[in-house]
Amino acid sequence: MASSADPLAPRGAPSDGGPAAPPVTVIVDDLHVRYRAPSADASAMRALSPARRVAMRALGQRPRVAVDALKGVSFVARAGESLGILGRNGSGKSTLLRIVAGLETPRSGRVLARSTPVLLGVNAALVPDLPGERNVILGCLAMGMTPPQARAALPGIVALAGIGEAIYRPMSTYSSGMASRLRFAIAVSASPDILLIDEALSTGDAAFKERSESRMAELRAGAGTVFIVSHAAQTIEEMCTRAIWLMDGQLIGDGPGPKIAHDYRWWSWNVAKGEHAVADEILARCRRKWAPRAASAPASPSAPAPASAGRMGEPAAPGPASSPPSPRAARRPDAYAPRHRKDASQ
Repeated sequence: MASSADPLAPRGAPSDGGPAAPPVTVIVDDLHVRYRAPSADASAMRALSPARRVAMRALGQRPRVAVDALKGVSFVARAGESLGILGRNGSGKSTLLRIVAGLETPRSGRVLARSTPVLLGVNAALVPDLPGERNVILGCLAMGMTPPQARAALPGIVALAGIGEAIYRPMSTYSSGMASRLRFAIAVSASPDILLIDEALSTGDAAFKERSESRMAELRAGAGTVFIVSHAAQTIEEMCTRAIWLMDGQLIGDGPGPKIAHDYRWWSWNVAKGEHAVADEILARCRRKWAPRAASAPASPSAPAPASAGRMGEPAAPGPASSPPSPRAARRPDAYAPRHRKDASQ
């Protein structure tokens, strides 16, 4: 039995006799990430000493400035969830996913997971000169399958990827969409407990989308957790039970997937139309309505001490489901207001 001090231990039934909360699979605790990147900003060059400026100009180099990719991000993921990470390019989505996967180290904060997350990205490396069939076997072996298990999984992987006879051709002949579908099929073949998907599902057609949704539902039904990174609200609406919205490295909202995606869509629509005052109002309402519920981060005797003190963001309680606005309604600026007022009253 898990120790009561273990932050990943399943919770017991609440005192009111209601059902027990699903067990925690991932804890993200007060993550801060900073890196230095080249900048063409003249003020960055002026901040250097005269000798340094001369040297950098002579070498054709640019000064580096500090960029905060994540700023105090905290949340808890539970078994059976499909958690979308939504935000525009540069918001910190992929950085967050790579830290959860253990591929990057945060400046401060910590991530606890009950098993090793499996990261699937569009740029995940396969061997281009080998045929897809051989890559499937190698991928399955790398995920811990035995050779007989890998061979037995091959037909299902080919069917899920939908690449047919191309499985016998070298990967170098595949389109980016075919390669991405094959990577997804390999990643889910071992039924990972925690699956991380970085924009990979955006490369498939409608048939693949339906197959991938069905497979992810099977993973969740087996008490797994799926993370999906996307800047497309529709993907989050259709595939995620819950979503978090990142902007400039900060957590804006945490709530039911369709509702977070709805707010994000209207914010993006108004930004694109130059309606910045309306966009700011939507953003402020979303911060208030979907602010993560804070709870003290539990300490675990078996887990490393946190790099910095922080608060844990519990997932927002899902409210009554509401259907997302149709693309036709999305073109009407007035379609946002009544729907948002209704949601705000819940």
